[in-house]
Amino acid sequence: MKIWTVANQKGGVGKTTTTVTLGGILASRGHRVLLIDTDPHASLTYYFGIDSEELEVSVYDVFARNKGMSKEEILQALCPSTMEGVDILPATMAIATLDRSMGNKGGMGLILTKALAKISEEYDYAILDCPPVLGVLMVNALAASERVLVPVQTEFLALKGLDRMMRTMQLMQSSQAKQYQYTIIPTMYDKRTKASLEAYKTLRATYQDAVWPGVIPIDTKFRDASLAMKSPVIYCPRSRGVFAYIALLEYLFKIEGKALSELPHE
Repeated sequence: MKIWTVANQKGGVGKTTTTVTLGGILASRGHRVLLIDTDPHASLTYYFGIDSEELEVSVYDVFARNKGMSKEEILQALCPSTMEGVDILPATMAIATLDRSMGNKGGMGLILTKALAKISEEYDYAILDCPPVLGVLMVNALAASERVLVPVQTEFLALKGLDRMMRTMQLMQSSQAKQYQYTIIPTMYDKRTKASLEAYKTLRATYQDAVWPGVIPIDTKFRDASLAMKSPVIYCPRSRGVFAYIALLEYLFKIEGKALSELPHE
């Protein structure tokens, strides 16, 4: 199972949209996909019409159970999405308490890594949607990942949030002796505005090859898909936003050394 983490220490940059859309594209091409919500706001959970307040088991239990969860217990905690081939490990507001209750305990940074190892044969991909705050949840999501995807809105203030995210990964690299592979994804690009153009130029000049050379454009179809609680791949498969995410996925396969011909198609 490949594990990708979608993270940025700024909200509203397209993390959940990126998680849902990439997961949907992978599933539409025959992959088994697990999406994991590690944000107390539970946006990914609510996206698929799952009421986090009514859940008996969630990602919170993965952290809170002293002896951990067995493979069977983890699988029982999953919820089906509105798309075939995609399951959700949902979040609840309770995970907001984890930093206070567990933040100082040793070994807290690898809980998700160990849990995902137990179900690694059940899925081809796991994509983790992160909170915008550095804490136990983000540390776990980053530690578990093979590649970090960093959506960045193409506007000035979002670039400041990216600076914080880069510093966080540098700190974690030092403490874990782990070299993070990451890809910066320009999102919400509006070619009509000077702000988007200048932000994109700054991204490319500052982070160079770490930036995906494409862009995710502003696309109101994403909002409509969210309202319908459907993956954009199902709701608006021919929208410009979906085509942009398909290009992003093919780029990710290319840089990870996997031939595009190996990617299953419909």
